[in-house]
Amino acid sequence: MPNWVRVVLQPRWIALAVAALAFTALCWSVLAPWQLGKNTSTSHRNQQISDSVNAAPVPAAQLLGGRADVPKDAEWRRVVLTGTYLGDKQTLARLRNQDGNPAYEVLVPFAADDGATYLVDRGFVRTPTGGVVPEFAPPPSEPVTIQARIRAPEKTDPSRGPRTESGYLQVYAIDPAAIGPALGIAFAPGYLNLAEDQPGGLGAVPLPMLDAGPYLSYGLQWLAFGIMAPLAIGYFVWSEVRRRREDKAVYEAGTAADAGPDPADDAPEITPEAARAARLADRYGRKGQ
Repeated sequence: MPNWVRVVLQPRWIALAVAALAFTALCWSVLAPWQLGKNTSTSHRNQQISDSVNAAPVPAAQLLGGRADVPKDAEWRRVVLTGTYLGDKQTLARLRNQDGNPAYEVLVPFAADDGATYLVDRGFVRTPTGGVVPEFAPPPSEPVTIQARIRAPEKTDPSRGPRTESGYLQVYAIDPAAIGPALGIAFAPGYLNLAEDQPGGLGAVPLPMLDAGPYLSYGLQWLAFGIMAPLAIGYFVWSEVRRRREDKAVYEAGTAADAGPDPADDAPEITPEAARAARLADRYGRKGQ
């Protein structure tokens, strides 16, 4: 059996090979797709936001009318609608921040002339502490026309549903499917972020930074790690095979030296120590060179 086969069949190398292949499979099937998927999602969101900046607003019913969910290509689109705020049914979204400071987002139903009721995010109000609801202006009571951006709903944790506190219905996630039943209102899908300088607006919610983030580089790194793991095992196996060959050569050289020199050979005697020193010199370099 060749020497390298005996090395490969050692239990420790078999275990390391299995671990390396499992790591490679994890990198290629889970970790890299996870990061690359986040990169694709972020890039798609950034493109939608960029497109929405230059696109003219359209009636909200054109994109959301008769739908159960927000279409993927509709998020961040600017819409226009006319109707009336239901100011007596406002809701506060808790645990928000504005420029690093605690804040609430104020949500209010908007009964539109198209027959649907939309959940509108009026914007931020700052608070000195997360447990104190600050005073803020009520929305207009008369019919108004507003412009806003369509947003997909946030996911509600079943253990953290709507609750009434400080005189307001308060929620952790902006989810019309959870807020609607608590208010007795059937909302259109998603919610609307008011644009700046709109009737009833408070502190406008800023657009996200158009930064793709590090997800692409992270994904490529996981792919590289998946390739490097089996290559590293192969290198270590090759190193051990090489070391064994060198040790064998040293042993054979030492055995030949113990048997005595050939009378017909004028070559100097090679001791095992000399052979090992020569091997180490070849590996690590000779002093003075």
